[in-house]
Amino acid sequence: MSTKTPQKADILRPIQNTSTKYFALAGVAGLAFALFLVGWMYQLYEGMVVTGLSDWGTGGGVTWGLYIGAFIWWVGIAHGGIILSAAVRLLGMERYMPVARLAELLTLAGLSAAGFYVIVHMGRPDRMVTSVLGHYHITIHNSPLVWDVTVITAYFVLTATYLALTIRYDVTRLRDQLPDHFEPIYKLLTIGYSEKEDEIVQRMVWWLALAIIIMAPLLLHGGVIPWLFAVIPTMPGWFGAVQGPQFLTIALTSAISGVILLSYAFRWAYDWDHIITDDIFRGLTLWLGFFSLLFLWLQLQQMTTGNFAAPLDVSQVAFATLTHPIYILSMGLVGIVLAFIFAQTIRPALFTRKRAVICGLAVLAATLLEKILFVVEGFMYPTMDVYAATPGEYFPSLIEFASILGTIGMVVLFFLSIAKVIPVVELHAIEHLQEKQEHEQDREPVAHD
Repeated sequence: MSTKTPQKADILRPIQNTSTKYFALAGVAGLAFALFLVGWMYQLYEGMVVTGLSDWGTGGGVTWGLYIGAFIWWVGIAHGGIILSAAVRLLGMERYMPVARLAELLTLAGLSAAGFYVIVHMGRPDRMVTSVLGHYHITIHNSPLVWDVTVITAYFVLTATYLALTIRYDVTRLRDQLPDHFEPIYKLLTIGYSEKEDEIVQRMVWWLALAIIIMAPLLLHGGVIPWLFAVIPTMPGWFGAVQGPQFLTIALTSAISGVILLSYAFRWAYDWDHIITDDIFRGLTLWLGFFSLLFLWLQLQQMTTGNFAAPLDVSQVAFATLTHPIYILSMGLVGIVLAFIFAQTIRPALFTRKRAVICGLAVLAATLLEKILFVVEGFMYPTMDVYAATPGEYFPSLIEFASILGTIGMVVLFFLSIAKVIPVVELHAIEHLQEKQEHEQDREPVAHD
């Protein structure tokens, strides 16, 4: 590991340096997003019939599929990201300070992708307005989906506020080295700033972190989102108290995986081996293993109770899920990752950054597959199956597949853009690393003649 002392100039490297690789990545991400936009325009013109989604029952398919499965996946990544950042601040996990802001930005990007899926799945974007204005007394008070949108919006605002408070400190002290063409943005971010507010902001950020940690299991990915499924008794594949903690563990494994990938990308691109150290990757990988274990344990609980002398409708969906190739693949991927991380703890020499990235990619793929299957199987096996003569089937269309690549491209473009405006590593993290290294140097024994 490099012993190079991090400097303020290091975190400005993404803002000041633009390579051909940057433009190449932006081009690929932009192309992926553009292809999906073309598909979406076609969907708007022809209607939802061009997708793999159909009318449940007589259409023999499902009304929710990859769109809603990917929506849940992105929301989970977003919620897990801010939980990770909040834990760093609340619990004093200084080891992970260099990646805390990446986790916060991942939350904003993930929520944006999730919100985009809601608009796409509505079929007609104008329904986002007309369905509320014309039926306010019904939709606002009785629709569980409105709770979902409300919580996600509140979380977005909370995260943006949380991020903006910490950025003010950085922008003020680094302003002379930041690009002049973003001056209006910097002025907006630092309106009314004075050094007297620093201590107050730190306390505010601590309390915001506490609020986020409390809200996560009660209202966010451990509450409202799983309740949209878990409280529907006619859908045995969704119904049950295990959904809350299961959603939360999936969110945390996905978010940690996302942070591992982002950390590796920025470290590789900007020579940040002295900022985002191997120690951070080891720690993130161990946390990934812990939450993967919880994820598999909760899946085991659900499958055991669903397949052992359960009610007929529950047994039907549990057996169908347990024997589905997608479920076997997703659980297998998480199991292999968990086995590797366990082996790594016994033999630390097995650790490499690239293996940590592979673990992250495997878990992200597994959680996406599990969420899509969760949504689809829930529709396929309702308790009151009035259309048993026409068994349902579903396979995503090319437009739906393109939405995955498109939203990933959208998130990549978000990070490429934001990295040109603000530091993606906090100045506080650099100052802390400098103090730590200076303290270690002071403790080194001095050689005497």
